[in-house]
Amino acid sequence: MAEHRGGCHCGNLRLRLRLSQAPEDTRLRACFCSFCRAHATRTTSDPLGSVEIGATDWALVEAYRFGTGTAEFLICRRCGVYIGAVCETVSGTRAVTNINCLDDRAAFLRQPAATDHDGETTDDRLARRAANWTPASLDRQAVSLPAPATPRG
Repeated sequence: MAEHRGGCHCGNLRLRLRLSQAPEDTRLRACFCSFCRAHATRTTSDPLGSVEIGATDWALVEAYRFGTGTAEFLICRRCGVYIGAVCETVSGTRAVTNINCLDDRAAFLRQPAATDHDGETTDDRLARRAANWTPASLDRQAVSLPAPATPRG
């Protein structure tokens, strides 16, 4: 498992992502929903991987919901960075990660594939996330992940 760290610009939100493939082999997506287009996201998920998400101050985290309301899109209220979305599924908590928030984002070289989920039913959407999104754990107390080695700039 390759480990990747990242978070929001101000450092309040932090994550540790473990992927079963190297960055250059990791499939990326560019969702066509209005939220993802507005944030120019490049997202990935890995059902064989894992992601840990924490915040220094959860009061500064917006868990934004829209559309079907089945996922929380995690946005830092201080700096405005969207790090990913989490969803509760029959397989447990799952997440998709915005690669643009990773410290080593430049290592992810593949062009994102366009995706459109507008026609999905809620049940189909939850089943897809349960099967394809990354197993996730959220520390809603205080961040336990170390800060980046270099200041975010």
